[in-house]
Amino acid sequence: MTRILGISAYYHDSAAALVEDGVIIAAAQEERFSRVKHDPRFPATAIRWCLGHARVALHDIDYIVFYDKPLLKFERLLETYLAVAPRGLGSFIAAMPVWMKEKLFLKQMLRRELAALVGTSTADLPPLLFSRHHLSHAASAFFPSPCRRAAVLCLDGVGEWATTSTWLGRDNHLQGLWEIHFPHSLGLLYSAFTYYCGFSVNSGEYKLMGLAPYGEPRYAQLIRDELIDVKDDGTFRLNMRYFDYPHGLRMTGERFERLLGRARREPESGLDRHYMDAARSIQQVTEEVVLRLARSLRQETGERSLCLAGGVALNCVANGRLLREAGYETLWIQPAAGDAGGAIGAALGVWHEYLGKDRSPNPADGMHGALLGPEFSEAESREAATSAGLRVQRLEDDALLQEVASRLAAGEVVGWFQGAMEFGPRALGNRSILGDPRSPDMQRRINLKIKFRESFRPFAPAVLAERCSDWFDLDEPSPYMLLVAPVAEARRCEAEEAGTDLDRLKVARSAIAAVTHVDYSARIQTVDGRYNPRFRALLEAFERCTGVPVLVNTSFNVRGEPVVCTPAEAVACFLKTEMDTLVLGNLLATRVAEST
Repeated sequence: MTRILGISAYYHDSAAALVEDGVIIAAAQEERFSRVKHDPRFPATAIRWCLGHARVALHDIDYIVFYDKPLLKFERLLETYLAVAPRGLGSFIAAMPVWMKEKLFLKQMLRRELAALVGTSTADLPPLLFSRHHLSHAASAFFPSPCRRAAVLCLDGVGEWATTSTWLGRDNHLQGLWEIHFPHSLGLLYSAFTYYCGFSVNSGEYKLMGLAPYGEPRYAQLIRDELIDVKDDGTFRLNMRYFDYPHGLRMTGERFERLLGRARREPESGLDRHYMDAARSIQQVTEEVVLRLARSLRQETGERSLCLAGGVALNCVANGRLLREAGYETLWIQPAAGDAGGAIGAALGVWHEYLGKDRSPNPADGMHGALLGPEFSEAESREAATSAGLRVQRLEDDALLQEVASRLAAGEVVGWFQGAMEFGPRALGNRSILGDPRSPDMQRRINLKIKFRESFRPFAPAVLAERCSDWFDLDEPSPYMLLVAPVAEARRCEAEEAGTDLDRLKVARSAIAAVTHVDYSARIQTVDGRYNPRFRALLEAFERCTGVPVLVNTSFNVRGEPVVCTPAEAVACFLKTEMDTLVLGNLLATRVAEST
């Protein structure tokens, strides 16, 4: 048996993944253990967990592979600073000590970290390999997919040099076609608007996407005219006069602000129509570029399947348009499309490309539902709940599902903690907060009183796969919550707008108001039960109670914290929010006050 350990680290979302004979055995992000959101540090705890889960030691690993090539990244950094000198001297001085001390000698640092992890010498470690950043993305997109051959499109901020790359995947080989290089980056353009609208780069892009439907694309043509030159085939160049990121410590500056007519929004300040329109405008332009790239790649390759990875592949609104308009028969998106997924891609790349091993595509899903993380015993869950003073009741499966479905139907918000933790940014039914989608107030209640986040953020519907087309204009599977589609016309209701801007979220627009965004769209998770039969069974129980095969599904965390990993973290999160009920496996836990 050949075991390969993949690692991504030192930028954001560090992770580790273990592959055995081409099969993903375990994968986890370091943030879930350290409790530091988007933790970029060496994923020591994630590696320990992967090894422990597989019951192997580090000396049992045949290859260790890092997800990018730091020397190429250093080359890009150095050339960029030289090209813009003397501008950017401050950020150059700030960056160089870190590079000279650590990143330039990353191979030695990785070997030291790995040796310290298991208390051995660096001489006793397995061979350490390095992948290219976009190759890791492409491998994560193609190799776990059900496609024997496909076009592959990778879009992110930047790897070493590439910001956009295209590939042809056939059996066990990825052939690189062409790239767009830094500083011309669709991901960084989107992040520039994320920054301009007052959100955090590398984590606030979801917020920008959620804000966009509240606005109008008033600045879309301005963006096309001044910020990005897009060719018919989707290739593009940015007008770098408006961006500070190549030579500064921020994304945009005064020239960008003058172009849009307003200063950058201060984080946490009020949101008005200007920033909503800016969000809508860049979302529209991003969708147009992605569509053009995908269409030209289809014409170039003749392929009928498309695989996606890179941070831009998490833009599920653009993905929905790809599905409907790009002309492919199959669309498969890596659920951990950002840097965390690079750990999986790097490991699979070693198996198929470096070792030349054959590939038999899993017709169901090589990511195993993304349920690749830690799981815990009932004893551990009981100890966490009882030690916190919760009242705990154990129910058998049928009784538990009926009780939880009844509570949800009565308007309760339920913390749902089950089985293996998900890998990637989405909770898919094992580390979830659930609610009744019929409630017009559920979105605001969960956002403000449970998640403690912005009221405009939309929630995803989890729906029984075979009932999806009854409720949404979507006929394809969306198991990873990566496709946005309209709510079916038959499920909509007449909506009279109340007020303007964010007041629009108070209006019920469909029979499932809590998961219907202001533009009648929804980010859909289809549940077929192949990898998560218990979550499916709960959806079925809720449908028996209400006639609705849909639940609100959002990640089990509060603002600023990673998704919970352990039962103790689930209990702590439950206690500091206004969730009504906590379910840990077969244990139903409530506050003691409820039982008196």
